[in-house]
Parts: sequence; structure tokens; C-alpha cells
Amino acid sequence: MSAKAGGVAGLSLAGLLAMSFLIKPHESKVNETYVDPVGIYTSCYGHTGPEVAPERVYSDVECEKLLHEDVIEHDSQLMRLVKVPLNDEMRAALISFVYNVGAGNLASSTLLKKLNAGDYIGACHELPRWIYGGGRPLGGLVRRREAELQLCLQGARKHAETE
Repeated sequence: MSAKAGGVAGLSLAGLLAMSFLIKPHESKVNETYVDPVGIYTSCYGHTGPEVAPERVYSDVECEKLLHEDVIEHDSQLMRLVKVPLNDEMRAALISFVYNVGAGNLASSTLLKKLNAGDYIGACHELPRWIYGGGRPLGGLVRRREAELQLCLQGARKHAETE
């Protein structure tokens, strides 16, 4: 299926995959605002931003809405940076990655350089390098990057078969 396939209310199929199989299982839902391992106010499924204030509590519906909006935004940021075609598996893995590390980090990364040069496998293999928070490896990031890597490689192999 193409990465341009429409999803539910603005989400691409890749966005739905990222949300369901990568982001939700690795972010966990916390309805109260908390400070993440690197000192950022966070809520719901890893949502950050200026509106996230200490002691704010979000409903389950609010958390789902924020996640949906965040995935659409991160997908859009990703696709502005990527200059090569992506299938849904690669795109989902990279949406999850951008959701976690931000588009600015992707923009200056070796991962993006390899990807835009057409080195899909090499780009996927950059994902496990991004396991640090506050200067130390975090177990949750190790597991998340492994899941992203496997989905990314699946997509890269599919891409190679269609070339």
C-alpha cells in the first residue's frame, strides 16, 4: 500500500501504524503531567509543548486527541525532510522516531543523510544509535528503537524488491 493512502481523519496508514504499534506501546499513557527523564514536562502519550503545565490532568479523550494531532504533525515534519519515497513500514518507523526525538534532531542526523541518499538499510541501522536520554542509555529507548528498526528494515526490504 502506498504512503499516500488516506487514513482516519487526517492520519495516513503509516501514521496509524506508528500510533498503534510503536508509539502507544512505548510511550505509555499518563494522564497527569510529569517530568520525563530529560527534564521536559510531558503528558498523555509523551505529549510535550507549551500548554503542558505542572499538575494538569488530562482525560482519556484528551490524550487520544493529542496523540492523533501529534502523529499528524510529526508525519508532516518527517515528510518535509525526506526527499525519497517511503513505504508505509519505513514511514511508520520514522514517524515514531520523529515523535520521540523531534524533527530538528532528524534534520541534522546521519540517518536522514543516508535515507535521502537512497541508503534505506543504512538509514534504518542508524535508529539504534538513538537510545540515550540525559547522556545515558535508557531501556525503554533500546526497546523502542529495536521495534522501529525491525519495521524499518521490513519496509526497506520491500522497497528493494520493488526496485
